[in-house]
Amino acid sequence: MIYREYLEPGQFVESDTPEIIAFAQQAAGQTQDNISRAVSLYEAVRDRITYDPYDRLGHAESCSAKRALMRNRGYCIPKAALLVACARALGIPGRLGFADVRNHLASPHLIEANEDDVFRWHAYAELHLEGKWVKATPAFDMSLCNRVGIEPLQFDGRNDSIFHPYDRRNRKHMEYVLDRGHFADVPFEAILATWRTHSPRLLDESYYCRAKSFIEEVRLRS
Repeated sequence: MIYREYLEPGQFVESDTPEIIAFAQQAAGQTQDNISRAVSLYEAVRDRITYDPYDRLGHAESCSAKRALMRNRGYCIPKAALLVACARALGIPGRLGFADVRNHLASPHLIEANEDDVFRWHAYAELHLEGKWVKATPAFDMSLCNRVGIEPLQFDGRNDSIFHPYDRRNRKHMEYVLDRGHFADVPFEAILATWRTHSPRLLDESYYCRAKSFIEEVRLRS
């Protein structure tokens, strides 16, 4: 059974806004079947919205799908929310999945702020296609992947798409260490409570003022 909440707009999954509806319709183009439309949406969110983890994470607006679209940038949570919002705008049920991941190739500045190489509440989308839920992770755009030596993650609408465990040089990239479940909307207060406990420096806005561009930081590490 598909709950109505997976088809309706939410606080952060603003699938009823004109901007998201227009973006979803343009990305899907003339495709009619849900698999093809989901793949087109995935590629549009992955590559047109630049991955950028530097934002005001202590503020709810940082999780907004619409804001990520308007800024053309965002980190994993708003990008996943945008993919889910686009899917719902086209009548495809969608929800958000979350997990803690160990990122072996994160920038030193980001690891310092996180106080660990385990990043809590990493987000991905889950879309209901051909009778089953399929995971899709649109966080890292193709341009970023190509510049830092990571294969862009692909999504075919039928198989789960999560981060590759290795980069192009066969170094460990990401591994999932804790499944936090799935949600109809971003559980912002729960996420914020976790970050306050384990990674309070992520919420220090002066940290973003000192940050370089994320892609330059990752290139230095690679």
